[in-house]
Amino acid sequence: MSLILAADIGGTNIRAAIITPQGKITEAVRTQISLDDRNISENDLMIHLTSFFNEIIQKNTDIEAIGIGFPGFFLGNSGFLISSPNLPKLKNVELASRLSNNLNMPVSIQNDALCAAMGEQRHGAGQGKQNLLHLTLGTGIGGGLILNDAPYTGENGMAMEFGHLRVAHDDQARSCGCGGFGCVESYASATAITEQYFENTQIRINAKEIYEKACHGDLIAKDIIEHSGHYLGIALAEAIKLLDVHSVSISGGLTGAWELLHPNLIQSLNANLIPPLQGKISVLKSTLNDNAGLLGAAALVSCSS
Repeated sequence: MSLILAADIGGTNIRAAIITPQGKITEAVRTQISLDDRNISENDLMIHLTSFFNEIIQKNTDIEAIGIGFPGFFLGNSGFLISSPNLPKLKNVELASRLSNNLNMPVSIQNDALCAAMGEQRHGAGQGKQNLLHLTLGTGIGGGLILNDAPYTGENGMAMEFGHLRVAHDDQARSCGCGGFGCVESYASATAITEQYFENTQIRINAKEIYEKACHGDLIAKDIIEHSGHYLGIALAEAIKLLDVHSVSISGGLTGAWELLHPNLIQSLNANLIPPLQGKISVLKSTLNDNAGLLGAAALVSCSS
């Protein structure tokens, strides 16, 4: 049976899985990788990825193709990496073709959040939807868009940079890693929640621990998470007013705080939508847990074949 090797590449780890053409995960692996080093070079990246994939391929001779979700901007479906916001030394890299040559196997690569959108539309909360806006809530905030049953990349691979929609415009707007101010990522990502909690308490704990404190009566933690939902709703309203897409799915670690995030998100969303759209938008938590990106990466292979 022909199998697909799918990978979801993050800053500190790679999640990979062997997946059937029907979308069944038969084996999953995870390994640490230091892609959070802003000085990583193209050659370093190739060495890391080639070694990682080779080890899996040698043990599984039925693998016939590789699909990868990677944090960066890609030119259409070419697998050509234009740039990666948190990896500034990676520019204009023929990522798919170089890996394909190294591994002697077809390789398809696309933005990680767009892969998550594809996975969710094919197998998860957005299944059967012709149009779907998908958000990934983690260290940062990513977005992927399915329009007319096809992934939408934009002209230069930069569509749906949802995390950098501005939700605050005053003098107190928080700075963002993109160089701007007031981006939703600087209010509603796991990083932002951690930073805001530290600013208020001088205690540095992760977003999951902050949610647990909120559930046990920590009012500062509760307020920060609820405000994150509020800012997500503002940004989502702006995207929906532009796109008129009525189905939204959300994945990522912060969905663990769904009970606090979702009510505030919906309230803020409707308050910022134009009247004909109010109450018409379905916002659903991913049903795929951490697997949306992997299943979407596998779907890349069938899309490109």
